[in-house]
Amino acid sequence: MPDPTTDPSISSFIEVDSGSDFPIQNLPYGVFRPGSADIPRVGVAIGDQVLDLAACQDAGLFDHEALQSNMPFHQPTLNPLMGLGNKIWSMVRERVHGLLRADTPDLRDDADLQERVLFDRSSVDLMMPVDVGDYTDFYSSREHATNIGTMFRGPENALKPNWLHLPVGYHGRASSIIPSGQPVRRPKGQLKPDEDQPPVYGASQLLDFELEVGALTGPGNNLGSRIDIDEAGDHVFGLVLVNDWSARDIQKWEYVPLGPFLGKSFATTISPWVVPMAALEPFRVDGPEQDPEPLPYLQQSGPQNFDVELRVGLQTEQMDAPHTICETNFNYMYWSVAQQVAHHTVNGCNLRPGDMLASGTISGPTEDSYGSMLELSWRGERPLEMPSGETRSFLQDGDTVVMSGHASGDGYRVGFGTAEGRVLPAQ
Repeated sequence: MPDPTTDPSISSFIEVDSGSDFPIQNLPYGVFRPGSADIPRVGVAIGDQVLDLAACQDAGLFDHEALQSNMPFHQPTLNPLMGLGNKIWSMVRERVHGLLRADTPDLRDDADLQERVLFDRSSVDLMMPVDVGDYTDFYSSREHATNIGTMFRGPENALKPNWLHLPVGYHGRASSIIPSGQPVRRPKGQLKPDEDQPPVYGASQLLDFELEVGALTGPGNNLGSRIDIDEAGDHVFGLVLVNDWSARDIQKWEYVPLGPFLGKSFATTISPWVVPMAALEPFRVDGPEQDPEPLPYLQQSGPQNFDVELRVGLQTEQMDAPHTICETNFNYMYWSVAQQVAHHTVNGCNLRPGDMLASGTISGPTEDSYGSMLELSWRGERPLEMPSGETRSFLQDGDTVVMSGHASGDGYRVGFGTAEGRVLPAQ
């Protein structure tokens, strides 16, 4: 049976521009404050408005027992809602969709209620949408892994022997995940600019972005159990854009033998709106053919990738607007979100509400679809030319990175908003 919440023929009584990221088919979740003195609460974006779900519940518009006992909309993060599971998520989405439809009168015909529960999106403060307890960064784009491997090991040894057999990942730092708009200070650490000399301490000179998509988990599993790949979808609440900032020179010196540490842990930016998986169902597509065939616990049925167009803009201090330097697509991912969940838990590791599984850098097959400066400038050998006449091999102080993404439907788009960050000088 078709899902009415993604029906392109249904519109909202709230006017939504055709190019908006937030039509009634999307309904992404976020955490906001109407004013600086107000308590953060959960909201849903619709056009240029935010629907205050806490105020809706106070007005008696949500009467489900689980919502009454947990009061997840009155919380400063989405974690309590994420922990309630897929059935409650579906119920909440259907109710919100019903309230916002053009053909239902409950909210449409009640001006006083609208004044209490709807806010201009431009007037509210957006907060971190989730308290990320644990953060895993994968390495799931074959094009990206091949590019990086080719740079440092040559094309014959670009992929490590395990890469085509499992989703490679590492445990990242959750405490430095920040919301869009918060600036990022250039990190310091050990560098080794001269291979024949000892390391030195200083500010990173090879600061980079990484274009990624993050999956935020729901109920999760008990320690010692695992999540079957066919059940992985019940444990993914939604997706966000991720900029996993990277200090390439710090990373290069430190990452052998245990992997990324200070070169990654200084900052990771996420977008403020969490697009629910239900909104992305119409955009499921088959991923790349996997050869060799994965082990049984990683074998998936049906389309598990998503056709989401992604873009990165770079704005220097001399520019008035971001200049697009990368256009790629989430559907290039070799290892799907479902496979990441199944692999993450196959050893009994427990996922919890609010954990984030990031895709790893998303690169496509063409040079303009590479998802990092390291690839776009090919280790700095081919600097990018900016409209201002400047060039960039890596990020400089004052540069702003703006990531955006959307899936294109029939007359509408399901978008993520933006994940933005400006580089500040080292302290």
